[in-house]
Amino acid sequence: MPGVQRTASPSHPASQRNQGVCELMCGLCGFVMPKGGTEPPDGTLGEMQRELRHRGPDSYGEHVAELIGFGFARLGIVDPDGGEQPVYSEDQSVVAMTTGEIYNHAELRRRLTARGHTLKNRCDTEVVPHLYEEYGTDFVEHLDGQFAVVLYDRRQRLFLAARDHFGVVPLFYAYEQGTLVFGSEIKALLRHPVVRREVDPVGLDQVLTLPGLVSPRTMFKGVRSVPPGTIVTSRNGEAPREHRYWDLAYPRADEPPERHSDRYYVNRLEELLVSSVEKRLQSDVGVGLYLSGGLDSSLVGAIMRSKLPNADIPSFSAAFPERELSEARHQRLMSRSLGTTHHERFIHGDDIAERLTSVIRHTECPLKESFDTAAFALSETARRHGVKVVLTGQGADELFGGYIGYRFDQVRSSQRRGVDQLSEARLRARAWGDENFFYEGDDVAFRATKKWLYADGLVEDEPDIDCMAHPLVDVERLAGLSSLHRRSYLDLKLRLADHLLGDHGDRMAFANSVESRHPFLDRELVEFMATVPEDLKLHELEEKYLLKKVARSWIPDSIIDREKFGFTAPGSPHLLRQQNDFITSLLDPDRIKADGYFDPASVAQLVESYSQPGFRINVPFEKDLLMTVITFNVFLDVYDLPRRGN
Repeated sequence: MPGVQRTASPSHPASQRNQGVCELMCGLCGFVMPKGGTEPPDGTLGEMQRELRHRGPDSYGEHVAELIGFGFARLGIVDPDGGEQPVYSEDQSVVAMTTGEIYNHAELRRRLTARGHTLKNRCDTEVVPHLYEEYGTDFVEHLDGQFAVVLYDRRQRLFLAARDHFGVVPLFYAYEQGTLVFGSEIKALLRHPVVRREVDPVGLDQVLTLPGLVSPRTMFKGVRSVPPGTIVTSRNGEAPREHRYWDLAYPRADEPPERHSDRYYVNRLEELLVSSVEKRLQSDVGVGLYLSGGLDSSLVGAIMRSKLPNADIPSFSAAFPERELSEARHQRLMSRSLGTTHHERFIHGDDIAERLTSVIRHTECPLKESFDTAAFALSETARRHGVKVVLTGQGADELFGGYIGYRFDQVRSSQRRGVDQLSEARLRARAWGDENFFYEGDDVAFRATKKWLYADGLVEDEPDIDCMAHPLVDVERLAGLSSLHRRSYLDLKLRLADHLLGDHGDRMAFANSVESRHPFLDRELVEFMATVPEDLKLHELEEKYLLKKVARSWIPDSIIDREKFGFTAPGSPHLLRQQNDFITSLLDPDRIKADGYFDPASVAQLVESYSQPGFRINVPFEKDLLMTVITFNVFLDVYDLPRRGN
């Protein structure tokens, strides 16, 4: 393979030894009570931990003291004897737990040791309490990786939680009656008696309107998702405060960075991507590859192969019997090119219905598409073959202008068309900082669709249900940006973090105790991409122009030059044609009326329309409204949520 450098063979198949440093796939949970507060019933912490056993079935750890309970569920990859959590500072005054991976822990360990700290094992998470002692709440700025961190400073009675820069690792919290409850997944929080089980209708509106939920919103009232690049602090039992410690900064359109040669950008991107893949191969267990057959995962796989020239690399792909949905031919081609041991998982219509309940239990939210069932099946296949860690190509589309919306923006810009409706212009100006910027669709028109779909009285009872009336992003970050960078920033916030990395990524992987890692989401690489000229990302309507230049020396041209194929799965029209009793029951008019969220007549009209022979939804340009209705009703059942109907 041209451009591939050979290295020594690792001692473990598809892995690079991490010199005894532990790595953890796991879940955390716990609570911090106010002084004099009422303790939860005995066993509450254990119940919370058990809700996370799919994230960490190997062992449990806990710290229970006067005001706090910290619980940990661990799935060890390396150093099973040295990686127990929580971890502590030397004097036990700081207790901490971390999920995910800290890739620069060796450098941090050397720095801390030089400053007099004593670290007892080789676990990457052990650096956290000592970093906090050195840098206070700014310690998180020194971490490079995908992580969620919680710690408690007993001297200052300070609780701190942090989520990584891009939101790869989830973290949720609720604050009720002076008690702060937290966890890697919401189902753990719901085991604490102060946390309510109540639907947040604005979350439902986000799912219908946007690619998915957007932090800090969740589907549960009172439960917040820590936004990417954010720390949460609570001192002396006071209400938590959120502070953003990192955000991506694109240059203003009228202040572009200094231009270098094209060769400079190609070489630097390749260098950063190779380094990023190498970091994410650190493991003492087999590392696999999710292989879609497209450019992004194929390039990751090629770099992976260059670092593991003699390893047995397992690759995994989801495929569909429907020819128009399947990429199996391209996946097989890349597997042969990379020399992987390939595993195909064919997804049939019946598989989707059968997995919906499990999928929604893990996503903790309704969906507008069914491809999470394919992601669930993919991690199930990986786990069945003994793979605990997989690399993916996630994140490239958002950085390199890979979605069709980027090309549409360029065409619209050249045509200089304005917005016809004044109300639409005002909405776009408020939400996106530009009245001419078109993100997901005509939001004013879709408001009417949602009003038609919602049950009588829901909008009246929930006057703030419209998610577009709430801040979604910091509009000041969009000021002066080009359309391409505006869309990239919004995709990172509205599409990637909570949907693609969250319900589709982390939750579907960990449902089967598999951890996914994303080389394109390396902070140094992403910050470099912010300085790359736009015409090297989208060049004369060709997306991912710079990435393709890098890929030429790594993967076959047929993969690079093929037309982009958006990953889709059979939608609700396909489910209706299956005449599945479970799906039928979810759409029963009496059921819809009793739930009180959707209008029975409107849902019946959708069922009739979607059931017509040959009916198709043109994804991504049209929304599968019925899929959201179906999965929302599953969500109500799985989490035993109150109904609104009579």
